[in-house]
Amino acid sequence: MASGKRDYYEILGAERGASADELKKAYRKQAVKYHPDKNPGDKAAEEKFKELGEAYEVLSDPQKRAAYDQYGHQAFDPRARAGGGRPGAGGAGGFHDPFDVFREVFGGGRGGGAGGGDIFESFFGGGGGESSDPGGPARGSDLRYDMEITLEEACTGTEKQITVQKPATCDTCGGSGAEKGSKRVRCQQCNGRGRVVMSRGIFSIQQTCPRCEGAGEMVEKPCKTCSGDGRVNKAATITLRIPAGVDTATRLRSNGNGEAGQRGGAAGDLYVVLHVAEHEVFKRDGDDLHCAVPVAFTQAALGAEVDVPTLTGKAQIRVPAGTQSGTTFRLKGRGVKNVQGYGMGDLLVTVTVEVPTRLNAAQKAKLEEFAHLCDDSVHPQGKGFFEKAKAFFS
Repeated sequence: MASGKRDYYEILGAERGASADELKKAYRKQAVKYHPDKNPGDKAAEEKFKELGEAYEVLSDPQKRAAYDQYGHQAFDPRARAGGGRPGAGGAGGFHDPFDVFREVFGGGRGGGAGGGDIFESFFGGGGGESSDPGGPARGSDLRYDMEITLEEACTGTEKQITVQKPATCDTCGGSGAEKGSKRVRCQQCNGRGRVVMSRGIFSIQQTCPRCEGAGEMVEKPCKTCSGDGRVNKAATITLRIPAGVDTATRLRSNGNGEAGQRGGAAGDLYVVLHVAEHEVFKRDGDDLHCAVPVAFTQAALGAEVDVPTLTGKAQIRVPAGTQSGTTFRLKGRGVKNVQGYGMGDLLVTVTVEVPTRLNAAQKAKLEEFAHLCDDSVHPQGKGFFEKAKAFFS
């Protein structure tokens, strides 16, 4: 083989007996890895990309591949053919544009054009979202609105009115973007294609036409109200129904209340993201509610009926005599309605025993008298703890 040139199969990372599909698969893998747009400014990657194009150009052609398999690089050496040596296969030197090869393999066809550029941009994430008819209707963008609501509103449901500034269809031109009596004409910069070719050094890259923004056409006389866009910013008041059971991060969709479409396209949607404010009394856990209720020392010791709050009013729990601080009582069905309609959650009430403070002389005397009357049987928890911990007091 000619000196200084790597074996084409080695460049592609393919076996000599590889099928045409296997060669194409090997080329695709390497071409994506070394494409200049993936490796900006990397000269080594650029050279490897050129090598890959040259290797695949030869090995994908049955006649050239047969000549290469028999004679190696000399099959395409003009000096060898001029000297009456190896019978070449049409020559390989100066034969190719590596981007033509790339476009052919990824579906754009040889010779470039809009098809190759679209596939190139789609493959690397540069395209997408455009209509197959760039001058046709374009759907409006979706919008997001963040709303804070109270816990009561989240649990029982409510209606809210919100005001959103958004692009709306221009009343003057009806969304056409053109003055009355005017029409749309083909963009002169891109000749109606919606894309232009920009040269960057040795590479040519297709991109959206900056003049018509990819539409391929422009209005002859732009509407003075919307400057040809077909839309103007307006404040829109929207009534939103919030169902019972929603929570923070719940996302509600309001169909057609996003940005207006262009050239007769449908409007986008409005997505409202809810944020439930913290509550002074209740904590939420899914469909259950939690609250802490203080009870007097005497109520916990003697037992009592204790009023507790709920989202819909007052309820009552029976605190048995001897209830300890931290005891939790469950009220069935007094929590939050499930947003999917699967019943109601519960209300969990945790009692905290409040120790008396600022005792007067009479109260203090009574408590001291009570303390003298108490023995270990009155405080079983304390007795059990000190039995376990007595070793630490010795």
